[in-house]
Amino acid sequence: MILLRRLLGDVLRRQRQRQGRTLREVSSSARVSLGYLSEVERGQKEASSELLSAICDALDVRMSELMREVSDELSLAELAASAAASEPVPAAVRPMLNSVSVTSVAGVPTKRVTIKAPTEAVDVVAA
Repeated sequence: MILLRRLLGDVLRRQRQRQGRTLREVSSSARVSLGYLSEVERGQKEASSELLSAICDALDVRMSELMREVSDELSLAELAASAAASEPVPAAVRPMLNSVSVTSVAGVPTKRVTIKAPTEAVDVVAA
């Protein structure tokens, strides 16, 4: 099952790490406890819209950018789940897709699958 709170937490953590900031710095700036922010990043707590707004302000990231990245992650997770279940990709979507190899979804190791995803929605990270 794909958990939105886990995807959201992963995106928040990546945003923070891209800036080279610590949990303590962001939690202080967002005025949220360090422990709670940590739980949100690990997908253990659901963040309210007010909390997300405060975290986005602390990270100097638009909430729409955050949600767009979460949406892209969700799309990839759904495609990976579909590929793992051998469900075909709808014909109308096929021309817009490129092959991508996935070995984990939202940090959870999975069988190696090849999915087709929009080029602009894929972050390729070399291991």
